[in-house]
Amino acid sequence: MSAVRAAGVVPVVAPGTGRGALDLHLVDHPLAQHKLTCLRDRDTPVALFRSTVRELGRLMAFAATTDLPRSTRAIETPLAPMQAPCVDESRLMVVPVLRAGLPLAEAFCELMPSAAVGHVGVYRDASARPVEYLVKLPPPSPSLPTRCFVVDPMLATGNSAAHAIDVLVGHGYPLAEIRMVAILAAPEGLDLMGQRFPGLTVHVAAIDERLDADAYIVPGLGDAGDRMFGTGH
Repeated sequence: MSAVRAAGVVPVVAPGTGRGALDLHLVDHPLAQHKLTCLRDRDTPVALFRSTVRELGRLMAFAATTDLPRSTRAIETPLAPMQAPCVDESRLMVVPVLRAGLPLAEAFCELMPSAAVGHVGVYRDASARPVEYLVKLPPPSPSLPTRCFVVDPMLATGNSAAHAIDVLVGHGYPLAEIRMVAILAAPEGLDLMGQRFPGLTVHVAAIDERLDADAYIVPGLGDAGDRMFGTGH
């Protein structure tokens, strides 16, 4: 059994659909699914909802970083010198899609405290289309690629996530180094991502049934941003 499968990460193959063009992975670990159930429950209070998003975010970060480039550096243990494995965190960036992506970004940064944090702020208009109001990104390295983790709890229509990825690519970050991480996804959003970005690696904790008429994921968990920040749902 591979290390990825042992960690509860299952590749998802969906031939004949847009999402079939993605490198799609389901984080099916028992603890991840337990945390997701807490988020789905309409009676979960704001503080618990927010802390659970961070807890699930750490599990998602573990799953999404299994292929990080590794090198070694010389250290001395209390007993002997050795060449020890390490990750160059200066080549990592976490990009929350504002505002709902912020607690997920906090979870990633707990595991990668030296990673850069970029911001792409969008909101949905009346037609569920993304409207950009903020972009703040460090310049990409001219010599070494930066692994970018775009984090957003909900991949619904996929328009906001696609916009964030377009922004990153437009600023010079290669698509091959971008990873999309979402707690929940709708088939419609995954299909859009596959059509727009074939080969993109995506990690989700669940793929739900569909979008409703208001572009909310069903059964879903409501509006993640409102539930995290206590602004009604």
